[in-house]
Amino acid sequence: MKLLAGNSNQPLAQAIASHLDLPLTKAQVKRFLDNEIFVTVDENVRGEDVFVIQSTSFPANDNLMELLICIDALKRASARRITAVMPYFGYARQDRKTGGRTPISAKLVANLITRAGADRVLTMDLHAGQIQGFFDIPTDNLVAIPVFAQDIRETYGKKAADLMIVSPDVGGVVRVRSLADRLNAEIAIVDKRRPAPGKSEVMNIIGDVSGRRCILFDDIADSAGTLVNAAEALIGRGAKEVAAYISHGVLSGPAVERITNSALTELVITDSIQAAEPVKACEKIRTVPVAALIGEAIRRIANEESVSKLFD
Repeated sequence: MKLLAGNSNQPLAQAIASHLDLPLTKAQVKRFLDNEIFVTVDENVRGEDVFVIQSTSFPANDNLMELLICIDALKRASARRITAVMPYFGYARQDRKTGGRTPISAKLVANLITRAGADRVLTMDLHAGQIQGFFDIPTDNLVAIPVFAQDIRETYGKKAADLMIVSPDVGGVVRVRSLADRLNAEIAIVDKRRPAPGKSEVMNIIGDVSGRRCILFDDIADSAGTLVNAAEALIGRGAKEVAAYISHGVLSGPAVERITNSALTELVITDSIQAAEPVKACEKIRTVPVAALIGEAIRRIANEESVSKLFD
């Protein structure tokens, strides 16, 4: 087994390698002067089981091309099996036609990864579970719920008795219920609408949140508008405090400033996306590691063991 890392999240790749007690494969992922990507694998990978670790986060197009070119280089070097390890799968929010003459970009990206030569995909908390079906190769979708559940128990301790797990929209109810079941907590739902992409308005809250410690749970926080609006609405309905647990902290544009000035007591994210300096500097944002989760999944895939048993 070999691990190859792109440039999107080197700290996470190093942490995964440390968990598996394996060195990262020596490779060069460079740019020509016109910004074309050039990849050279500096070790023999013939007949090897190779895992390419690369999130397709910002800059999404550059990181996606790095992943595709790394896969192509490994394929032409006669690697036995190539697994694209994508802690964060970009373009996942474009998983269906939302209007006339719009693309399904998640399917296009799935096709690109498959045609580049990947034999398998390992990702975490896809925006929509059906994206697994966009691939014609085996696809494992890990969930950060066990990591978050453990962190919540450690953070809240005896205060966990009055916790309520809140979905920021109707589509996230299944995800929220899974976390709530692990914590033996009740759930609530924020009913929202999107007047335009990247914007949301809270219409109603389903559930009695009065006097409760609310935890908003979702897969992606981009502009953070949904989180901030939901937190204000929950406080307005009598919630004691509101925190948020988000799998992928995209946090683009004014997101960090919004979170800093919001009613949220804390935003907890994973390191699936390498944090930018403003994110690291924000006192309200905390990161929990997922290297052990991803590393264990890689070990199980390499040993032909069950990945789903990680969540039993």
